[in-house]
Amino acid sequence: MLHARLEVDPGTAIGPVPRRIFGTFVEHMGRSVYEGIYEPGHPTADAAGFRGDVLALVQELGATTARYPGGNFVSGYRWEDGVGPVASRPVRLDAAWHSVETNEVGLHEFARWASDAGLELMYAVNLGTRGIAEAADVLEYANHPGGTALSERRAADGTPEPFGIRLWCLGNEVDGPWQIGHKTAEEYGRLAAESARLMKFIDPTVELVAAGSSNAEMPSFGEWERTVLRHTAGLVDHISLHAYYEEWDGDVDSFLASGAGLDRYIATVAAIIDEVAAETGAAPVGISVDEWNVWYQRRWNEIDKPRVMNGDWPAHPRLIEDEYSVTDAVVVGSLLISLLRNADRVSMANLAQLVNVIAPIRSEPNGPAWRQTTFFPFQLTAALASGQVVRPSVASPRYETAKYGAVEVLDTVATVDDSGTVTLFAVNRSATEELALEALLPGAGLRLQRASTLGVPEGGDRHTSNTATEQPVAPRELAGVTITPSPDGASSLVGATLPALSWTVFVFGAASDPSHSDETVASRG
Repeated sequence: MLHARLEVDPGTAIGPVPRRIFGTFVEHMGRSVYEGIYEPGHPTADAAGFRGDVLALVQELGATTARYPGGNFVSGYRWEDGVGPVASRPVRLDAAWHSVETNEVGLHEFARWASDAGLELMYAVNLGTRGIAEAADVLEYANHPGGTALSERRAADGTPEPFGIRLWCLGNEVDGPWQIGHKTAEEYGRLAAESARLMKFIDPTVELVAAGSSNAEMPSFGEWERTVLRHTAGLVDHISLHAYYEEWDGDVDSFLASGAGLDRYIATVAAIIDEVAAETGAAPVGISVDEWNVWYQRRWNEIDKPRVMNGDWPAHPRLIEDEYSVTDAVVVGSLLISLLRNADRVSMANLAQLVNVIAPIRSEPNGPAWRQTTFFPFQLTAALASGQVVRPSVASPRYETAKYGAVEVLDTVATVDDSGTVTLFAVNRSATEELALEALLPGAGLRLQRASTLGVPEGGDRHTSNTATEQPVAPRELAGVTITPSPDGASSLVGATLPALSWTVFVFGAASDPSHSDETVASRG
């Protein structure tokens, strides 16, 4: 058995938990919208056609924001197509995903659904085929109170009060040659700056996200950020990064270390932000990880993409509906740990996507909706992380990976709130060995409120997944957690055994009985 030790010191807190890091993403692609959140005629559909069973799972997931309507889709999207009477809306070709867009769901419908789901809307504007004027127009339509042609048009379209959208993305993945309207850093930087300037003239309260690199492997990565940030200094509030991970050729060790890769990606972008801030005198911007997840892109490129890009133009075809395993869920849990661990730089993040398309929630037309394995670490982290983020000091064995070099077996972060509640998130990256954990936590006489672990279910293996008919993967109670008061009476020593290849969350609260003594605690799971 492996052994690791950590210490949580609230005095080293890096800042509050940014609630927007628990965002998500709904793009008009595949079955994300149609047959995902929206399916008129489904037994659970409401009068507007939105599925009640999916909405209930979205509310349970606990996401905070929703980026919409894309994604690659937005770079060819006319926002006007999604407003006005539904029967009069045009049907268009969506060149990004080689499908037909009916525009049955647009800004009004999605905004109402997002409100029902408890999600703050993050709206992306088209800086691919369109530009400054169109970005300003949709902002005026959405946010201006009234008395202008566009704001009165919004009222006539059924929403008299402004939508009040605060978060706006200035395009999407414009650095990528696959993107409609792909641009150089100079071209995009100028366009983003002038769009931002006009948008803030119209509504100074908006927060703007400039498009950073599509991934850390882009040849332009680094110089793209420098160029864009120089152009937009003092005009934008965040710059994006997109990060997807997958297991390559059975290299599970590197895959389980994906969080280390995200740490390094964030650190590099943060250093560039600081460099440009020092150069320009503008305040450093936040990092919006506005697309992240496990995504098996090799399967998309080699199987799904040739199948879809074959000359047909289907409506909402099945695209990248990855079926997630135990291993994928543990990696998602580790990526969430990375986002929390970098809460001093990461201002927001969006799990891409929400339903069906590389998503924690799956659904079938006229059928069930269910939780994928990745649903659980997201849901529990969003629900339980609170207060201040603390990076524990860690003494852990390390292991070698082909992609990231030596990394620690224990991946962990903690939060501590004003009541003294300590929440500890931990991943055992070893695919084969249990990890004996000792954790020194602040507070004497802590009591265990929860210890939930997600790993290989009984009778399964690391590839086990949840399907429409069977859902064997879910968090279970971690038994055998011990708590011992420290000799100085100021802290508590926790002992636990983390299963191989597992994600675990512990919640400890102050004991109601100050005489609380050594004991083995049974979790409520």
